[in-house]
Amino acid sequence: MELPHTTLEQWVVLQTVVTEGSYAQAAAVLFRSQSSVSYALSSLQERIGLPLLKVVGRKAELTEQGRALLSQAQPLIAAFTQLEARAHGLRQGARTQISLVVDAVFAKESLFSALQAFQQTFPDTQLQLTEILRNETDRQLQARTADIYITTQPAENTLNSRWLVDVEFVPVVKSGHPLLLSTVPISNTELARYPLITLVDRDSQRDEKRKPYETVNWSFTTIESAIEAIAHGVGYGWVPLHSVKARLQSGELIMLPLGKRAVRKTALYLSYNSEKHSYDPTLNAFVAEIERRVGSS
Repeated sequence: MELPHTTLEQWVVLQTVVTEGSYAQAAAVLFRSQSSVSYALSSLQERIGLPLLKVVGRKAELTEQGRALLSQAQPLIAAFTQLEARAHGLRQGARTQISLVVDAVFAKESLFSALQAFQQTFPDTQLQLTEILRNETDRQLQARTADIYITTQPAENTLNSRWLVDVEFVPVVKSGHPLLLSTVPISNTELARYPLITLVDRDSQRDEKRKPYETVNWSFTTIESAIEAIAHGVGYGWVPLHSVKARLQSGELIMLPLGKRAVRKTALYLSYNSEKHSYDPTLNAFVAEIERRVGSS
């Protein structure tokens, strides 16, 4: 097998010159002398046997051949950069796996945005995500099987827990629901005439079947199903504001005018499994991505 006549380093220099627009700027970015940048490019063009750059005014631009060849080299540059990032992560003792327990009311946009950013830096770290409802928090925290928890209550050892974000819950009904014709603010007596949509885990749902209620409760085990039930006019319910923002804006769902009772807040806490986990660089990198998202939302 014949070895390549060009090096990855030369292609990186070419890409930097094009991005920065000049040899001098590229040299500054690469922490090199301008002569070494010039030498790398002249050597690259000599080995390729084609002119890759041309100077237009004071700016270095790609020739047609240079544009075609650099476009092929760019995926190789990106792949090699990722390879070195992986090696760096392994050298730092990056975890190969993270287990995460998250309350279902935590905003999915923040969660998956953080996961995507984390993946760029730790591509070899796999994630195991368990989604729970509030009723399951105690059981999960006592089991201590995950590395990180985002739940409605902190761990018993507060040194390993901290407040993360408040989730706003709002009472909503389908547009045209009879409750919207009631006097404002709507009384509890009026609310009791219609089914209340609630969120419970499966075990609690089975227990609820054995309990008599003065009012009608319809229970669901996922936020999505509860919202769909409300959107179909089954009843009313308190749901996370971030989950129904688009439906409220479109007019499909309407917030009930309940006066001071119109908004409820639930605090979510981020907890580490133990003090040892709170010093783990991989876990801390993931937590930083999460906190960055909730801080800007």
